[in-house]
Amino acid sequence: MKTKSVLITGLLSVFLFVLTAANTLQDTITFEGVYDGHEDYGYNFIETSEDGDEFTMTLQRIDESLLKSFDLNTDKLIGSKFSVTYTTEIETEKDEDGYEDEVEVYTIVALKKL
Repeated sequence: MKTKSVLITGLLSVFLFVLTAANTLQDTITFEGVYDGHEDYGYNFIETSEDGDEFTMTLQRIDESLLKSFDLNTDKLIGSKFSVTYTTEIETEKDEDGYEDEVEVYTIVALKKL
């Protein structure tokens, strides 16, 4: 009987670990775009769709180590083309009335100047 209890407890621990690890892993997405500057709300890149339409992709955060190689907080790199890799995370924020709202936050995790 103790063997079954230990086995079930062990399997439950493994299941919870895998479930937690799966929730912390994030997929990455990569696109090519022309850097258009930094605003208070994020880093802007102009991307061109398959139809030839331009649109702005705004990414709110950047891995701090990338800023040492690519100082996106200055105007020096505006107009430069990059391959941008980012992750998406859902965060819950409260508005001024105390209501919770889910917000998608994009974080740049890799940059390559093209």
